[in-house]
Amino acid sequence: MTLIDTAEMYGDGATEKLVGEAISGHRDEVFLVSKVLPYNATYDGTITACEDSLRRLGTDRLDLYLLHWRGSTPFGEILSSFDTLLRTGKIRYWGVSNLDNADMEELIALPDGQGVATDQVLYNLTRRGIEYDLQPWCRQHGIPIMAYSPIEQGRLLKHPQLQEIASRHHATPAQIALSWLLRQDNLNVIPKTSSQKHVRENRAALDIQLNEQDLQQLDSEFPAPTSQRPLEML
Repeated sequence: MTLIDTAEMYGDGATEKLVGEAISGHRDEVFLVSKVLPYNATYDGTITACEDSLRRLGTDRLDLYLLHWRGSTPFGEILSSFDTLLRTGKIRYWGVSNLDNADMEELIALPDGQGVATDQVLYNLTRRGIEYDLQPWCRQHGIPIMAYSPIEQGRLLKHPQLQEIASRHHATPAQIALSWLLRQDNLNVIPKTSSQKHVRENRAALDIQLNEQDLQQLDSEFPAPTSQRPLEML
């Protein structure tokens, strides 16, 4: 519950400043993630973007630095910049976001591509497309998936089936949606948290054990994919 995910894009850097203020004096207690925009992701641009993020965040290092989505810069050039940031101690790990199978295949074929720490993608009960191909591929290659928007920007909270299952578990619909994700291996979940109440609610989702009836009900309402789908993004 100590991972903080942000990006230079969020609020045009303002979110990073707010995060920096929030973690001041507690930097070593959090795992800090930020992202570089694809149009900044040249070799020099990535270095500059990372340094700007560090300045706004008030820290000397990021635990994980992601390419936000694929742009026009070749992967090899981006990996060179990530390698420089690793060697200078400005990042501990690097990864990607919103990359599908073909992109990931191309990435790991590069000399330093196997160093990718994660692929952060949109994944929740209503967005199960990655289960057909990307998720098993990442599992096969030992690359964890980081799931963003696990409650579909709040739209899952009023879903009748989730409310029914939540009632059986004396839980909230958000906790059921999170629990469904958390039961999977090779997967990290990054729910939005805007208050201490949300932190406690998210933490409690770890204690929920969905049973076979719950899972069948969710699969019926939110079917798994039966064919390849384009990778979805928000």
